[in-house]
Amino acid sequence: MPISPRQLTASLLAADHIADRHLIAAFVDQAATQPAPNPFPETSVGTVSQVWRQRAVEFQSFAVEVAGLTCLLATLSDLSLDEPLMQEILRAGPHTVNVFHRGDGCRIVGAVLYGKPGVALPVLPILRAKASGSAPRSRGRVVPGQLELFTQTGT
Repeated sequence: MPISPRQLTASLLAADHIADRHLIAAFVDQAATQPAPNPFPETSVGTVSQVWRQRAVEFQSFAVEVAGLTCLLATLSDLSLDEPLMQEILRAGPHTVNVFHRGDGCRIVGAVLYGKPGVALPVLPILRAKASGSAPRSRGRVVPGQLELFTQTGT
C-alpha cells in the first residue's frame, strides 16, 4: 500500500541526512503532487544504486536539475546491496520525486526530485519540521535572487 503524501512529507522532514529534504518535502506537500504509476514499488539497494548512478550520468548529459541525488547515492553506498527498499513515485507537471524507504514510510533512505531537461526545479515555500534540533547552517556567498534553502526565519 502506498504511503500517504502527508506521511512522506513528515518523514522527509525528519530525514536529516538529506540536504534538500525541505525542498523535496515541500514538493510532496503540494496539492498538485499526486502518486504516479509505480511499476516497481518493491526494490533493493543494489537495484536503486545501479539505476540512479546511470540516471546521474544522464541528468548531467541532458542538464536536468536534480535535488537529493548525491545524498541518496551516499546513503546507498553504506547499505547492503540485497537490502529491500520500497519506492514511492509522485509527480506534478514536469517534475517527479522518487522516495525510497525501508517499507514503513517512516525511515527514509533517500529521495530524488527532478524535472524534464531544461526545466528548473520548482520554487516552493520551504517546509520546516515542527521540532528541529539542528542548528541553522551558515552559508557562504549567496547570489542575489538565489533560493536559500537553509535560511531559518523568525523564531
